[in-house]
Amino acid sequence: MTHRIGFTGDVMLGRLVDDRQRRRSIDAVWGSVLDRLRALDGLVINLECVLSTRGQQWQRTHRPFHFRANPDWAVPALERAGVDGCALANNHVLDYEEVALRDTIDHLDEAGIAHAGAGETIDEALDPAVVSIGDVDLAFVSFTDNTPEYAADEESPGTAWIEMNVDDEETRRRVQDALERARETDPDLLVASLHWGPNMVTEPPESFREFGRWLVEAGVDLIHGHSAHVFQGIEVHEGAPIVYDAGDFVDDYAVDAELHNDRGFLFEASVTGDGTPTELRLRPTEIDGCAVHEASPDAAAWSRDRVRELSAEFGTSFDRDGEALVLPLDE
Repeated sequence: MTHRIGFTGDVMLGRLVDDRQRRRSIDAVWGSVLDRLRALDGLVINLECVLSTRGQQWQRTHRPFHFRANPDWAVPALERAGVDGCALANNHVLDYEEVALRDTIDHLDEAGIAHAGAGETIDEALDPAVVSIGDVDLAFVSFTDNTPEYAADEESPGTAWIEMNVDDEETRRRVQDALERARETDPDLLVASLHWGPNMVTEPPESFREFGRWLVEAGVDLIHGHSAHVFQGIEVHEGAPIVYDAGDFVDDYAVDAELHNDRGFLFEASVTGDGTPTELRLRPTEIDGCAVHEASPDAAAWSRDRVRELSAEFGTSFDRDGEALVLPLDE
């Protein structure tokens, strides 16, 4: 039996999204994509905000943006979309200090939504999230190289922060620790969710490429990258897809007229019962009115052309199925 597991880029539910959601239905943030999300067997996102009404904006270092969503609507919205797991290792989980991070974790736990990449200590942040999707057990770990001041340590809450460099000894030790914990859960599918690199960059640096391939060689079945706010190319290494950046899925960000950070994809991995990925399907999406929608024909064509161009340097080519692109993984 094949299962379809969705992966998205940044889901930022704060600021104007939060404001609009107070005056519209809980489902509205998912726009015309809601039915497609609900039809998936599983869904993993990068949650780019905290779920809390408490806390003060981080002031210990300069932070230009602070993202916080009211859990009264945001948690039910995640539930309505069928979100199974949230990557929390990113540069916004301490935007409203430790109390809001703790609230976020508590709300996700109460909703039964798995999470990885942040916690009360670095030990908790390294723990994998485990999700059962039909007869497939998925485990994912989450890391970031953004905002080192948000890093957890042995005594303080925060993120699973690392240098995304295979030559860094501490990075290798920390990642291998997390992967070993994940393998101890005996997963069918092992995913690494990485919030890496700066904004508005269209290609991963060579160090990220080396890091991604190293993770695959260490047993990771799929790499779920994000952070740039624009999607990047996809590489297949030893049969495993490396989504270097999934772009943005929903937010209120200003749109760059050339890079089109409002355009992206819902990434759907088809996985067999033993956890083997057989294809990756890219369904074009578009952000409008602080909600995510199926992309217009022109936007979809632009995104398809762009991801083909960015992926060509990795030797990656796609088939076409309607509005979607399909990347076979079992050839």
